[in-house]
Amino acid sequence: MAQIEQSDKGGKKKKGAQKKMSIHVDFTPMVDMNMLLITFFMLCTTMIKSQTLQITLPTNEKVEQSDMNQAKESEAITLIVDTERDADGNIKKDENGKPKNIVYYYEGKPEVDNDAIQAFISTGSLPNNKLAQEAFVGNEGDVQRGIRKILHDRNTAVLSKIDVLKKDWREKKLSPNKDANDSIYQARAKEIRNDSTLTRPVVVIKATNRASWEGLIGALDEMQINQISRYQIDNMNKIDSLMLEDYLKKHPAK
Repeated sequence: MAQIEQSDKGGKKKKGAQKKMSIHVDFTPMVDMNMLLITFFMLCTTMIKSQTLQITLPTNEKVEQSDMNQAKESEAITLIVDTERDADGNIKKDENGKPKNIVYYYEGKPEVDNDAIQAFISTGSLPNNKLAQEAFVGNEGDVQRGIRKILHDRNTAVLSKIDVLKKDWREKKLSPNKDANDSIYQARAKEIRNDSTLTRPVVVIKATNRASWEGLIGALDEMQINQISRYQIDNMNKIDSLMLEDYLKKHPAK
């Protein structure tokens, strides 16, 4: 508390001289009160939960190339990401100012053997080229388009189960508590994505030397959107390059 003390240094004082007072303030009670208030707010305040982006990480299942070749065509799919560039190497953009990213794909095992390679060397044409072209485009309402539709159609077993789970999550049927509801949804969705009893695609993502980072990120985004857990990024090989070269010869850019 505050104390007022009169200073008296002795000696004679003039008549009518003003008395000097010194004020001493004890801050100990104030410090105690502040500590009590801090403790009170710490115990009574609800801390803000950090917002994080939930990412569908690839499963720990190791997918060998031999397994890819033996996989069913309905499951195995290879994506080759490319980007259109001008003569100076600059990325071409569409009317909306977005880079012209292209994605080529083929299903199952590429039917290219030594005889097919020799035929390409001699005739410039590769027989049984399964490569097809699509684009990164969003949905039109509830209808998938482009490469998203290709991936969606091959993961319907997983997506149908997750759609049911998502409905229960929105209606808070998993738990009335919001945090618990979110946690249960994420755990069960992960179990569905990694359920080996369901038909799930195995996706290998490759990129040409012209591909932009945005194109590769677009391919990874499609893995998240379509809830695909079995995917990996790999390098282009000789067969991929031959298939792409043959496709571009047969389908010249307009």
